[in-house]
Amino acid sequence: MKQNFSGTFQYLRRDASAGFITGCMAIPLSAGICIMSDYPILIGLITVVFACIVGYITSLFRPGNYVGTPGIAAGLAPALAFGVAEFGMENMPFLILLTALMQIIVWKYNLQKHILLLVPVYLVEGLLAGIGLKIALKFFPFLYTTVSSSEHWLDLARLELLGFSTVSFILFIWLFQKYSKVSPGISYFTIMAIGIASMFYLSLPKLTIEPVPFYFRFPLPHPQFFHTDAFTGVVKMIGYAMMLGAIDVIEQVMSNAAIEKIDPLKRHCHTNNSLLAIWIANLGSSFFGGMTNLDGLAKSSTNAYAGAVTKLSNLFCAAVIMVMILFPGLLSFLPQYTLGIIMVFTGGKMIYGLRSVYDHHGKYAIVLATICGLLVYKLGIFEGLLLCLLLHTIIHIYMALQKKQTIKDIYHSFRTSYMDRLEKSESNLGA
Repeated sequence: MKQNFSGTFQYLRRDASAGFITGCMAIPLSAGICIMSDYPILIGLITVVFACIVGYITSLFRPGNYVGTPGIAAGLAPALAFGVAEFGMENMPFLILLTALMQIIVWKYNLQKHILLLVPVYLVEGLLAGIGLKIALKFFPFLYTTVSSSEHWLDLARLELLGFSTVSFILFIWLFQKYSKVSPGISYFTIMAIGIASMFYLSLPKLTIEPVPFYFRFPLPHPQFFHTDAFTGVVKMIGYAMMLGAIDVIEQVMSNAAIEKIDPLKRHCHTNNSLLAIWIANLGSSFFGGMTNLDGLAKSSTNAYAGAVTKLSNLFCAAVIMVMILFPGLLSFLPQYTLGIIMVFTGGKMIYGLRSVYDHHGKYAIVLATICGLLVYKLGIFEGLLLCLLLHTIIHIYMALQKKQTIKDIYHSFRTSYMDRLEKSESNLGA
């Protein structure tokens, strides 16, 4: 079902209101993801604006979902941070370009259905839980870090902040649980308002947006990259781009499944069309040093429950964020502890996803997903997921051999099961 240009204005008031709410919520969330990714906050916000515009334009002729809101993904933050540390910020545009090229191949040949079948969904939940743990621990110190230079750790300033952040965190969780399916923006607005008000009474560390030059150039590797072992470096970047692209695709498919359930008009999501918007936005962002994107569930659910009906809401979300880009000093009114609450909560939700693994996939899945999460936290996304996939394969082969099956029988059983699941997934994914 295509959306024509005039049809997107049918729900203008609802989309405008939802986009405003989502934009306000997206600003601190995006700032936190940028900090986690070791990216400048300003670049992250520009990436979100660009992705929102691309998401709206592609929805006019190839809609994927109808109420999703694109942005930088929390699930990819540690991977991007590793990329910055491994290849340097100067080579990240080239890495994002490679990621976009990988996603073009996935989109062109509709390969996302194969990726999902090769990587069990419960391992993806484990991967996200490991990332969530990284995020929660990264931002937990924000809840008690003060500007005080007292020789005593637990001084009056820290006691005040601990009390303030604890009460605010409890209030945030209560509001989210109470209004998450009606108006999730209430919890974010409330916590940000309290944070801004607290700045008038307490001396607190505040957020800042560092000015960075905006450029537009072809994303080539830095010349110094070729002074070392360029071939090995490019091979590593290609492998890392494949991982980034695959995680991006998997998260988008999972988000689409959830977005479809909360769509006010119960419209079907076409995952491959969503991938079109992703790779176009990633390709474009590589030209200005931007980040990877997808229709994240946090922003998309906020957008949907706030009343959005079409992707026009994305333009209003982009407009709100654009104000912050033009006037970055506004972010300094928000204390760090407020961002800490939002990001620790975000990480906690990613860890909480393990509960659905036990409910839907059983004991074996929850054990393997937990191991995957711990390995991802300790070793990294790529290494942790690969090790768990290897462990998963070894366990299945061992169990089959215990049943006196031959290697040929194991292959035939896998192929039959794979083709059955592939046929079933084609209709579910809108292939």
